[in-house]
Amino acid sequence: MANNRKRLLAASAATAMTVALAACGGGSDGGSNPGSSSNESAKAGGTLTYLLASPLGHNDPQRVYVGRDITNFSRTVYRQLVTFPISDDKEKATTPVPDLATDTGTSTEGGKVWQFTVKDGVKWQDGSPITCEDFKYGASRVFATDVITGGPNYLLSYLDVPTAADGSPTYKGPFSKVGQADFDKAITCDKNTITYHFKKPWPDFPLAIAALHMMDPYKQTQDKAAGSNFAIFSNGPYQLDGTWDENKGGTFVRNPNYDPKTDSTDLRRALPDKIVFDIGKTPETINDLLIQDSPEAQAAVSGNRILPQYIAQASGLGDRYENVESPYVDYLQPNVKRLSLPVRQALAQATNVNGWITAGGGEKFYKPADSIVNPSVPGYQPVEQFKDMGAGDPEAAKKTLTDAGIKMPYPITFTFDGSSETGKNEAAALADTWNKSGFKVTLNPLTDAYYPTIQDPNSKSDITWGG
Repeated sequence: MANNRKRLLAASAATAMTVALAACGGGSDGGSNPGSSSNESAKAGGTLTYLLASPLGHNDPQRVYVGRDITNFSRTVYRQLVTFPISDDKEKATTPVPDLATDTGTSTEGGKVWQFTVKDGVKWQDGSPITCEDFKYGASRVFATDVITGGPNYLLSYLDVPTAADGSPTYKGPFSKVGQADFDKAITCDKNTITYHFKKPWPDFPLAIAALHMMDPYKQTQDKAAGSNFAIFSNGPYQLDGTWDENKGGTFVRNPNYDPKTDSTDLRRALPDKIVFDIGKTPETINDLLIQDSPEAQAAVSGNRILPQYIAQASGLGDRYENVESPYVDYLQPNVKRLSLPVRQALAQATNVNGWITAGGGEKFYKPADSIVNPSVPGYQPVEQFKDMGAGDPEAAKKTLTDAGIKMPYPITFTFDGSSETGKNEAAALADTWNKSGFKVTLNPLTDAYYPTIQDPNSKSDITWGG
């Protein structure tokens, strides 16, 4: 059996309105992965259980957008032209290396043209070869913004496709084929070589490929458009056994058509014979299982962070517990279509960052954020407006609303991840101060797939939590 010794990881965060709230050590929607540190004594075989409280929003590579899920799929079922290696060294771990491509790409015209050659011998789970056309088709799906929703679509602003009168690309994706000729000029295939033409330089394009699944290959005959959201057609070491249940998860087994000779153990060790994604237990139940070392958790890890009420027990677990530095930040995003500028300013003045941090477990879990970029991320710069927000200023918020002629109490709905009591306590801390500042707050906790819900443009929320 694989030596998948479980570890508990706590994460510390920073908070930005659009307000930054707190910088996290590890968030519940993408924090560092328990059990992810290198273990050279581990052996192949056995079953790994991956415990998650909330459903995933997407399995479709062009729609996956949560850091935890991007990483998990990169190691198991989805390979890319280039990807990030497994390393504890920050610089090495964030430097793309070849995966399905023969190298990390060649750029010309100052970064406006990028070219990659697909390796020979790489296959889909059905044994068919992965081709240049599969990569081109995968990229084309990003443009179907009415169907492939919720994912990263940076390609739309870079690819050399003409712009329509409304500012959107003339190409509307492979399902309608509107503007297909424009797209076909921007991405071309010559045998195994794919060439991307951009309208402006994209010097770190390989970094974007490795960090996301936006540019992943997709086999056209497997595409069911929106119906592919929870389908997985693998080119990695594992494949989905049966179907994925959005609320319960699924099981990955070994892909017989995966050839480790085309891959590297620096990218994928693929030790377990089976990986069971178990979705639906509460965060509290997951923490209990891992801390109590129950038989069910002997070879289990979790995508949820440790909860504050378990920190004392976890701290006594020796090397099974580690408090890691997270790249994430908790922040609040106001709905600018619903809230006027004075209302947004008053909300920012009234936001109790200290209350959020205290409710979330205090300094072991968070520190105040002065940017929506975590200080641990390269390129971080502090934002003056987010500094020293503290406990909020109800009187200043009321004055802002009064001066703008806004009737109080002003009703707002706050939508947040309510899958744990900690999340509910954090939201309550914000609501308490907002209610004292001229607002009437309705809390809207979500327990289903969080991001697909809040990404609905018709959402009635006034302010939402993000990470």
